[in-house]
Amino acid sequence: MSQSSLPPDIRQLPVSQRIDLVERIWDSIVQEQTQFELTDAQKAELDRRLAADKQAPNRGVSWENVKGRLLQD
Repeated sequence: MSQSSLPPDIRQLPVSQRIDLVERIWDSIVQEQTQFELTDAQKAELDRRLAADKQAPNRGVSWENVKGRLLQD
């Protein structure tokens, strides 16, 4: 979906507010969809990422850090 296909009122929001909107939409989906099935490929990717994290737990950046940087606009 290109940005031009978004409603103009959403396109005009600052990035921090659009991120907040996406989070609230995702939360509403999770609340309505109590269980959804991952594909085998998604499960394998999650397993791969968990194994990589166990091998190097200090590698990467926390979500809190990333979110804080994104919301600094």
